[in-house]
Amino acid sequence: MKMRPILLCVAGATLLSGCQNMDSGGLLSSGASAFQAFSLSDEQVLTLSNQACAEQDSKATIAAAGSTYAQRLKKIAAALGDNINGQAVNYKVYQSKDVNAFAMANGCIRVYSGLMDMMNDNEVEAVIGHEMGHVALGHVKKGMQVALGANAVRMAAASTGGILGSLSQSELGALGEQLVNAQFSQRQETEADDYSYSLLRKRGINPSGLVTSFEKLAKAEQGRQSSMFDDHPASEARAQHIRDRMRADGLTPPPKP
Repeated sequence: MKMRPILLCVAGATLLSGCQNMDSGGLLSSGASAFQAFSLSDEQVLTLSNQACAEQDSKATIAAAGSTYAQRLKKIAAALGDNINGQAVNYKVYQSKDVNAFAMANGCIRVYSGLMDMMNDNEVEAVIGHEMGHVALGHVKKGMQVALGANAVRMAAASTGGILGSLSQSELGALGEQLVNAQFSQRQETEADDYSYSLLRKRGINPSGLVTSFEKLAKAEQGRQSSMFDDHPASEARAQHIRDRMRADGLTPPPKP
């Protein structure tokens, strides 16, 4: 979730939950619908996710375990829990100025240092919760089906033993980029926002971070300093939605900037 506004993501593309440029409707209209009808098994999704995550990691500069970024993310991870629908998760920080984060179906969660520089811990928790929502709600699996169906990699995969056939590193890279930078529908984004809100409440975390993270992204959008939430529902509207939920639950939302 570059949080292009990011939160919200090409190395193993089709299985992450980053939120950026992939237009699912456009891909489907380009002939992906027939392929999307093919139901990927959970095992296949996990296998592709493992490959994609490894490829993404190989191209990134990963913060050392003892670094300030890694230690900070370790604290945040402990607050959020260790699984998504029972799937164990693992966290790493990519040292990059990009404001982004993504999650894959195999529990691979990656947060960019640029996002951590912009946000406090509560806001990073909210963003990660959003990305986890895309995985938990099946958005990532659907995005994977669309990406594979529309991508030329589909033909290569079909000729080498199906979806799990031998994909080259460049093919995995291209597929991964599509997913890291994927854009979900407005409905899916709202669902992921609501998932994050509920997760934060369940874990005893103040959901105000969802509001303030959106507001920071809205400000960054005005200055074009963030690409994470491009093409997402308006950040200000998303912030207001969470404010409304907080009030309905008897909580006091943060003051407007």
